[in-house]
Amino acid sequence: MARAALIRAGRRKLGKTAESPLLAPDQGKDEGVRIGAVADDITGATDLCLMLAREGLSTVQVMGVPQPATRMPDADAVVIALKSRSIPAPDAVEMSRAAANVLRADGAEQILFKYCSTFDSTDQGNIGPVAEALMDLTGCPLTIACPSFPAAGRTTYKGHLFVGDLLLSDSPLKDHPLNPMRDSNLVRVLQRQTALPVGLVQIRTIRQGVEALRAEFAARQAEGDRILIVDTLTDDDLRTIGEACEDMALVTGGSGIGLGLAANFIRSGKVRPQPIARRMKAPAGRSVVLAGSCSAATLGQIEAARGAGLPLLALDPTALAAGRQTPADIAAWAIAQPADHPPVIYSSAPPDTLRAVQDRLGRHEAGTLIETTLAETARLLRDAGFSRFLIAGGETSGAVVAALDVTMLHIGPEIAPGVPWTRSAGGPDLALALKSGNFGAPDFFLRAWDLLEPDDV
Repeated sequence: MARAALIRAGRRKLGKTAESPLLAPDQGKDEGVRIGAVADDITGATDLCLMLAREGLSTVQVMGVPQPATRMPDADAVVIALKSRSIPAPDAVEMSRAAANVLRADGAEQILFKYCSTFDSTDQGNIGPVAEALMDLTGCPLTIACPSFPAAGRTTYKGHLFVGDLLLSDSPLKDHPLNPMRDSNLVRVLQRQTALPVGLVQIRTIRQGVEALRAEFAARQAEGDRILIVDTLTDDDLRTIGEACEDMALVTGGSGIGLGLAANFIRSGKVRPQPIARRMKAPAGRSVVLAGSCSAATLGQIEAARGAGLPLLALDPTALAAGRQTPADIAAWAIAQPADHPPVIYSSAPPDTLRAVQDRLGRHEAGTLIETTLAETARLLRDAGFSRFLIAGGETSGAVVAALDVTMLHIGPEIAPGVPWTRSAGGPDLALALKSGNFGAPDFFLRAWDLLEPDDV
């Protein structure tokens, strides 16, 4: 698809138009956006929104590339959720640049390019090319790359990314269905994606404090480095890094870096901290789980749901491709289940099974087939009275949210690190939990519903 056409499709599919009642053209705002974020997938955007909201910033999530000159919502932080992680790098660059331009036009003081805490990307991009383009756009001479999220077990040491106690290359992410990660050295990974010099700031410098880190940034810039991987082992490290980046026009990283960036605006008095709810009112209606992720965490959550007696239906990609299993069939099955037991509809499979399917159908073709099936199923279930959706997988979440005509999300309580409940605005009234495939404990599908209460309470 041509780049301009892809951006138009991003606007259209994710329900964003200049006439959206959520984004009034010129009124209702006295201040610009403090942090304007561009996220490369929808669950990553929600993850970042939760981090910023937990730190006290009023935060909203907007779906897709806004039209030029669109007025952003009245909030301290606006996170624009794209579906750009696995598309061709030139298209991801153009889509990200368009989103950042809207945020900058609305007065965003700092741009954050958010990607996954596991840094998953191919050697062609998209992290390097997008970071390079946004550095050029913002005139930023030096930026950092900080994917770490210690609360979810993602840390960086001597430039190597760890998932729990395992190197990234030894973790289940080595078998990611779209972007398998078989190199843990982030300097090496990022340098393959960009012509800009990539350096490393090790933990010993970060532990010396903010001023030492700022001095290191200045020295590395003078030596010619343009992007610095930063070691990070704890939340305190994230806060130190964030404070050192206070004057950086562009920051790149995972949601964890939001800790320190949010604190800068609160400490300066530009933002008055806002509390985050512990529970969320949800619209009346039925509940469903749609799982398109093949991560080890999601596979464990499916098995826990099976053990708890929830009704489960596995998608069969071969049957879907042949038309023997359809979204109408799947939706009818879900509707027939007991209303007090959320049905779980899943395409998740172990790596060996997944590879066999991809060999038969093609890697991207198999993924697209699952995404479109779950998206159409979600639309049918919404029309049948389902209003509470728990969705596992970034690509799946993007497809489902587009099919449900959701244009904006308000952030609710935290279910697990990186995953909040949200409530839609400007479209159908829905409660949505958009979960990165790698996040959440085994009982996630079981206990998430405990944080919701009827809207009339």
